[in-house]
Formats: sequence, C-alpha cells, structure tokens
Amino acid sequence: MNKDNLNERVGVLTRREIEARILKPFYEVVAAELGEEKARALLSSVVIAEAKNLGQSMRAEVETDELAAFAEQWEPWFRGGALVVEVLEQNEKFWNFNVTRCRYAELYRELGMAELGATLSCNRDAALVEGYSQDIAFERSQTLMQGASHCDFRYRKNSP
Repeated sequence: MNKDNLNERVGVLTRREIEARILKPFYEVVAAELGEEKARALLSSVVIAEAKNLGQSMRAEVETDELAAFAEQWEPWFRGGALVVEVLEQNEKFWNFNVTRCRYAELYRELGMAELGATLSCNRDAALVEGYSQDIAFERSQTLMQGASHCDFRYRKNSP
C-alpha cells in the first residue's frame, strides 16, 4: 500500500474540506436510510480508525514515540493559519497548548456541517495520539468547535 502523503502535500485543512464536500451528501443519504444516530456512529468509527492508522504511520516514519517527534509532525495541521495556537508548555514530558482560532470549525460552519465538525475533526485527536504511542496521554476538556472560547490540548509523555 502506498503511503498517504496528502496531508504533507496540501495541508490538513484543505484535505478536510475535500473530504467534507464528499461526506456531506453521503452522510445525508445514510442518515435518511439508517437514522442520524446510526449514521453519526458509523462516520465516527471510520474517522477514529483512520486517525489511529495515521498515528501509526507517523510513528513508523520517525521510529520513536517521543513527544517532541510527535509534535514536529503537526505542521500540516497548522499550515496556513488553520490553527492559531498559544503554546503553554513544550518539553520532553509535556506539549500543552490552546487553540484560539480554528479554521476547521469555521470551514464546517461555512459548509453547513457545524453539527458534524466535532465528529469529522475533533474526534481524530485522541485516536491519532493513541495510534502513535500508548505512552502519550491526551486530554482536552473543551473545543471551539463546540462553542468554547478555546480548545485545550494537553499531551503528556508517560514514564517508561
């Protein structure tokens, strides 16, 4: 199987827009057929599985589970101001930042998909790091996507 390098080529925000424009009509048909709850659950399971796979690919690329190596691979998510962040702490044990502007949330609102934004984007964050390393813990208590003032990303490298 060929390596998926679309994130590096076009950035994640552009990728999410392409995906959303395809998924919206598909989701609407599935929701009409199976109901909103089942359609959202199916979509969520696919998104989470893909994020875990991406995390595993990211880990294989750098051959380490260090938090710094994980953080260094995030440029495609930030590209073009897609996320405006305030870094609170970044070292070998912690990578803590707040997202103060999220163009992903703005994109989903513009596409009339605000209610699916968390499923399509925010849902990926915990699964991505889970795929990358079981030794990195992730916590987030709020998101801009769901109306908070900021997203609070908290990563912690657990001791071996």
